Amino acid sequence: MNINMGKADRIIRVIIAAVVAILFFTGIIEGTLGIILLVIAGVFLLTSLVGFCPLYCPLGLKTCGAKK
Repeated sequence: MNINMGKADRIIRVIIAAVVAILFFTGIIEGTLGIILLVIAGVFLLTSLVGFCPLYCPLGLKTCGAKK
């Protein structure tokens, strides 16, 4: 499993996950939509910690730049 996410991509995903978690736990978003967004936020957080996004592979995306 190669890293295919750049630093900016990872930071943006962590910020989005934090915002969704805050909105969910303060009750601003709730119900089914809140749970779905919380699961997506968890996936964002996990992929940013690992540095690998499985959806980038079939699409041929790589935000980490060229390796030397």
